[in-house]
Amino acid sequence: MARKSKKRGTEKTRGKKPSGSDASRLPPPASRAFTKAWEGRFTEATDPEVERFTSSFSFDRRLYRYDIQGSIAHTEALGRAGLLTERERDTLVRGLKEIEAEIAAEGAQIQAAPADEDIHMHIERRLVEKVGEVGGKLHTGRSRNDQVALDLRLYLREETRTVAEQIRSVQRALVAQAESNIDTILPGYTHLQRAQPISLAHYLLAYYEMLERDRGRLLDSLKRLDQMPLGAGALAGNSFGIDRLAVARALGFSEVTANSLDTVSDRDLVVEFLSAASILMMHLSRWAEDWILWASSEFRFIDLPDRFCTGSSMMPQKKNPDVLELIRGKTGRVYGSLLTLLTLLKGLPLSYNRDLQEDKEPLFNATDTVKSALRLMADLVRQVSFKRERMLESTREGFLLATDLADYLVFKGLPFRQAHKVIGKIVRQSLAEGRPMEGWTLAELQAFSPLFQEDVFDCFSLAGSLQRKGGTGGTSPQSIEAEIRKIKRKLKV
Repeated sequence: MARKSKKRGTEKTRGKKPSGSDASRLPPPASRAFTKAWEGRFTEATDPEVERFTSSFSFDRRLYRYDIQGSIAHTEALGRAGLLTERERDTLVRGLKEIEAEIAAEGAQIQAAPADEDIHMHIERRLVEKVGEVGGKLHTGRSRNDQVALDLRLYLREETRTVAEQIRSVQRALVAQAESNIDTILPGYTHLQRAQPISLAHYLLAYYEMLERDRGRLLDSLKRLDQMPLGAGALAGNSFGIDRLAVARALGFSEVTANSLDTVSDRDLVVEFLSAASILMMHLSRWAEDWILWASSEFRFIDLPDRFCTGSSMMPQKKNPDVLELIRGKTGRVYGSLLTLLTLLKGLPLSYNRDLQEDKEPLFNATDTVKSALRLMADLVRQVSFKRERMLESTREGFLLATDLADYLVFKGLPFRQAHKVIGKIVRQSLAEGRPMEGWTLAELQAFSPLFQEDVFDCFSLAGSLQRKGGTGGTSPQSIEAEIRKIKRKLKV
């Protein structure tokens, strides 16, 4: 009876379309083309506008080398775990290397198929096309969530080291110029007002120090970057016993991430890089502002090479410091990238959310901007012309030696506040009479304070003023020479 009933049932349903949950369990028709890695759950194709809106291929394709590097390490781990035969492992590795060469050759011409939401799916699709169904084994025990987390770390590790070396290039150029300008004297400024005489070398080494802190911040971030995320899966880890430490060693990481939920949602590394990049660009922007002023007719402290400037479409005489202005302007672009990431992350629940796709464009943009700015600044420092005579001429105005005169009275026993007041009166009277302080006779100076003696006129030497600023961190030639020796040992130049 059971067999007869089964036969009747078969005849009853023969040629008819199943309904309800039974239909959803059927495989797609054989004629249906592969569209998405996740298509089994869905009954209709993705809307074309949704595909355009959600695709990240146009920008994340630059991660292809890191994605393939991680995929090869993952393939070898699958082999060690017994999930691939030796032949399958070698086939996948060979296919991945071929795809890497293929993308490198195509460069910007690389084209995505409609099913390629991102560079990860493009590589997997091409792998299946090259090696057949075994290509589908690559993604065993891996999610795009931990995959992209790895790609970002590999990318940032390389870019951080590149930026750090570019900073070194700028620093070397600064030190070379400083070494040639220890005896070049110019006004130092506070509030953009002439303050005290300084050495040009001392000024240049100030930017060396800023860049040294920038480099330190970047290199320090590598410690937190040095954790391998692959194996975290989508959010809960993987079930295949993959040796994560072996993968970490293969990829040059010291350790693995500790929590799979945190791993796939962590973008601190991007925020930290962008934070360091923003501070770096702030320093470059300050420097650019200095030199924009210095190149003006009002200052005339430097002459910028023509190839770093542009002219006016209307005014034939113009020579505009466009490179410096754009470095100053593009600083805001890098700040914007940092703010984008902070805003992106501030409301995200654990763990992965598609919002995180928006981390890449600001990161890539900021990285490109910083590297371009550093390359240009290194060249500019090497080729700028300093107008030493004009700098020296500028020290003749502004009473730059007033503080030296106050210090003289302090050495004679007068409390500094009283000395400050005495010199202030001399400055005021000099302004009223239109003559420099060094134009006063000893008798006239003694009318302000009896402590003035014949040796007061030693205070009116610019070189003497610098000489008196000895000790570590000062602008005396000896201090600067000692600092340059110390820096050159560090730079090994």
